[in-house]
Amino acid sequence: MTVETSITTDQTDASRTLTAIVNAHIVPISAEPFDGTIVLEDGRIAALGTEVEVPEGATVVDAEGGWVLPGFVDAHVHLGMHPEGEDGGMTDVNEMTNPVMAGVRALDAVDPMDPGFDDALAGGVTTVNVNPGSGNPIGGQAVAIHTHGRMIDEMVLREPSGVKSALGENPKRVYKEKKQTPSTRLGTALVIREAFMKAQHYLRRQEAAQTEGAEPIAMDPHLEALVKVLRREIPWRQHCHRTDDVATALRLAEEFGYELVLDHGTEAHPLADVLAERGVPVLIGPLFTTKSKVELRGRDLANPGRLAAQGVEISIITDHPVIPIQMLVTQATMSVKEGLDRETALRAITVNPAKVLGLDERIGTLEVGKDADVVLWTGDPLDVMQRASRVWIGGRQVMEYDPQTRRSVVVDRRARLD
Repeated sequence: MTVETSITTDQTDASRTLTAIVNAHIVPISAEPFDGTIVLEDGRIAALGTEVEVPEGATVVDAEGGWVLPGFVDAHVHLGMHPEGEDGGMTDVNEMTNPVMAGVRALDAVDPMDPGFDDALAGGVTTVNVNPGSGNPIGGQAVAIHTHGRMIDEMVLREPSGVKSALGENPKRVYKEKKQTPSTRLGTALVIREAFMKAQHYLRRQEAAQTEGAEPIAMDPHLEALVKVLRREIPWRQHCHRTDDVATALRLAEEFGYELVLDHGTEAHPLADVLAERGVPVLIGPLFTTKSKVELRGRDLANPGRLAAQGVEISIITDHPVIPIQMLVTQATMSVKEGLDRETALRAITVNPAKVLGLDERIGTLEVGKDADVVLWTGDPLDVMQRASRVWIGGRQVMEYDPQTRRSVVVDRRARLD
């Protein structure tokens, strides 16, 4: 899939904020598909239906029977922090100088000029959640952003969108080499517990200062982030693969009462009934990797279907650049081949990750009033022969596929769109 960056006058004309996509097969996700028209106005979905009239002055796009869906959402990537083709010394994904790095923010390390963002648009992905890496027991704060823009601050949808934490082999390996805690699974759990106990004490002191008029305590960026987790203002994003690590994640969440989201969940399916009962979503993936380490021995394209069959809310992720982000929908397709329900597969790359990010009132489905993050496909996106032909973010067209050159042409992200 080749991507080309370009810019045209009509794509950046501020007066062109009204678009009608006609003759489309529209898949709202939140309702049954239908053939009709969808209208995008001033960044929102203004109308959609079988008998919607084209507003006067609208730019009309004839879908010619193509499929219109909400932009896809990948809730676990390292876009802009870990560009493809760069060695480990050039990435900004892990601040591995201390096991507890809750205060660092992905926002401060995302380069919006990373070519991976253009690849995302070519794959119909309009929203991503950029995470710090899994080298630390507590890695830092994630940020949910759009996949087009010239400045990360202008792309943000939610910040922070959670705090990343890791169980399993990665933090063990990193800190064993440094000859410091943690070098085992039990040490990793200890580091996390200690951090939350300190955050609980910090929170009590904060509350006492407010109610008793005591002198305010000195602010700590790491503890401030953990307090947001304790208050359930943002979720705890728990990296884990093995079933025993999933159990530890559940145990820690029960101890401290935070909102838990499982990232990866390679072997989460043996505990699917427990996850479903506790309402813990699983962001499963990447699904196309080899079983390159012991934690991935249970990787199987049938696992998303196994989780969903027992009532677990799943989202499919690429962990870009582990799997190229334009392959998000292909992973969903192959999961259907191995037993996942088609409708659930589409929800797993649209509304389900939007819910995990706390953004489902804005994105993830096609409904009046929601953000106009819309993708026109040549056909069913779960058919590997179909492609995204046009992409709109906030009602602005940011990508169009050129069949003559076989390139996805992306609006120059260095230019203003207003």
